[in-house]
This record gives sequence, structure tokens and C-alpha cells, in this order.
Amino acid sequence: MWKSQPGQSRPLSPAEEEAGKAAILEKVMKGRQPTDLMLRCTVLDAEGNVKTISGQFKKSDLSVEHQLNPRDLRKIDSRVPNLVPTILIRKEAILVNILHIRALIKADTVVLFDTYGSADSRLHSVYLYHLEHNLKLKGGGLPYEFRALESTLLSVLSALEAEMVFIRTLVGGLLAELEDDIDHDRFKRLLHYSRRLASFHNRAKLVGEALDEVLTQDEDLSAMYLTDKRNGVAHDPLDHEELELLLESFSKQVEEIVNEVENLEANVQSTQEIVELILDSNRNALLALDLQVSIATFGVGTGALITGLLGMNLTNHFESHPYAFLAMTGVAGFVSFMVAFLGFRKLVKMHHGSLYRYDEDPKKDGFDVV
Repeated sequence: MWKSQPGQSRPLSPAEEEAGKAAILEKVMKGRQPTDLMLRCTVLDAEGNVKTISGQFKKSDLSVEHQLNPRDLRKIDSRVPNLVPTILIRKEAILVNILHIRALIKADTVVLFDTYGSADSRLHSVYLYHLEHNLKLKGGGLPYEFRALESTLLSVLSALEAEMVFIRTLVGGLLAELEDDIDHDRFKRLLHYSRRLASFHNRAKLVGEALDEVLTQDEDLSAMYLTDKRNGVAHDPLDHEELELLLESFSKQVEEIVNEVENLEANVQSTQEIVELILDSNRNALLALDLQVSIATFGVGTGALITGLLGMNLTNHFESHPYAFLAMTGVAGFVSFMVAFLGFRKLVKMHHGSLYRYDEDPKKDGFDVV
């Protein structure tokens, strides 16, 4: 009978394994119920006042009220990871799903979908405050939905800039430290920051692509004039300069962030290459030292071999010779020196050797002289 020891796990029986699979399947299926899923939302009215704070709404009720498809709300479901930023234009609403913001913008209402754990975050609080303030300003000439969209994109841009400054500070400080000294911990941090920088670069690039995708669709730009549509005002499909300027402004700023990240990535990459070259050089120096010690040991061993042969308890007729000891010592020393000298000479030639070695005929190895 199997007995589990402290710190050891016992194998699962077939019945326990099946029960575990059933529990996982039930949990997954429960998270995919499209009609009973509750969403936590904050609602702002036409005057910019908060109408509901973190209210619970059924996904099906929101779909019916705002004339949305259930699949549209799946992208802003707080339990689904937000990987790809999107701006969806529907008949009566604009769905924004970028970074920390998941919002539904209408001609007279803004619905913010709160992600779990973010209601008290600084980004969410600043965004909500700026959104309220911007929606209450009616003298700027922009319709309600554009003011809400401007606040949303401004919050996204602020989040990107804040993270960019933070990462730039970390990476800049580490690069300055690596100029003074290279150690294992700093190089490990450099690799970690490099991965973090690549992740941020991807997110910023996706935000820019989401904005550019909307800018390239004239029909979507025209459909984003929700106030005109609600008031029954006919809008020219090609007349969207006001919205286009708004989106292009944020697109250019996101592009600047992406360019700055790419420059920082290039600096990190060049630093990594330099560090790797230095480490390779140090490794080669250690290998060269090891070879030098081996050559010296081989030379001494060759001399010791000669003295060992003569030191055997065999009759060699040198025992009575007055200068035999000095002669054999000189021979052993000379042989040791010559072996070590030839070895070091070969090592120096290998170290200073050129990349290509030519014989008297320059075409011998297939290289033509022009």
C-alpha cells in the first residue's frame, strides 16, 4: 500500500483523476455562461454626473438595452484577459477596450466596465474624474461622445507615458551601472528589463494599430457621430475631419512612444551585445591562461620524464661521472624550456593569426584578387 511521506505527493487514483477533470470542466463551463454573467459597471449620464457606481448588470440586459450582440460584450468581460486593444463602432454605441479602460460610449451615456480590483486604482480614479469634468464642459464644440472618447484616449496615453517614464528610468539606471561594472545580477536584470520593454512595446504598438484601423475606415468614422444620428441629422459619410484630427493627434503621440521604446530597445540590445562580447573576451582570456598553464606543465613534465628515466635503479654508468648530475640537469632544463617555448610560440601565432591565410598563390583557396 502506498503511503505518502512528508513533502511527497501520492499518485491520484483513477476516480480522483476523473473527479478533478470534472471539477475543472465545470468551472470552465460556468465561466462561459453568456446570459447569467453579471458585469460591474459605473454609469455617467448626459450631464456628466455619476448615475450608478459599480452597479451589477446582467450581460443579456446590457445587450438588449444598448442594441449590442453578446459577443461584443465578451471583449469587455472583466474575467477575459484584455490582450488586443479594440475600438468597435456599433449602431448606437462605441465600444472601447484599450489597456485598463473598457467603456461603452453613447450619445448621452457612458458605461464604464470595472475590472475586478481596479475600482480603487489611481488610473481608474483619475480617468473617472477627468471624464466627469470633460463631459460637463459643453462649450468646446465637441459632441458628447467625442468628449468621452477624448478623455478615454487621454487616459490611455497617460498610462502609456507613465509606464514609459518608469521603464526608461529603470533601464537608463541599469545601463549606467553596467558601464562601471558587469556582474551576474545586473546582467540578469538587463534580460528581465529587456523582456518587460518588449512587452510594453507590443502593447503600445497594438494601441497605435487600433487607432489607425479606425482612421482608415471612413464608414466607421462617419458612424461615430452618435449625436447627429440620434437627432436625425444627416451626416456626410466623408465629412469627419473633426474626429479624424482628434484620433490622429493621439495616434501621433502613441507613435512617438513606440519610437522611443524602439530606441530604448536598440540601446538595450547594443548593451547586451557589448556585455556578451566582454564576457566572451574574459572567457577566452581564462582559456588562454589555462592553455599557458598546461603548456608550462607539459614542459616541466617532459624534463621530469628525462630525470625520472635516469633516476631509476638501473645501471647506466653515469653514477661515477663527476659532471653527470650537472649535465643531465642542464639537458632536462633545456628540453623543458624548448617544449614550453615552442608551445607558447604556437599559442601566440594562433592568437594573432589573421582570418584568411594566403599561400604564394592567392587563388589557391578560391579567393580572387581584384
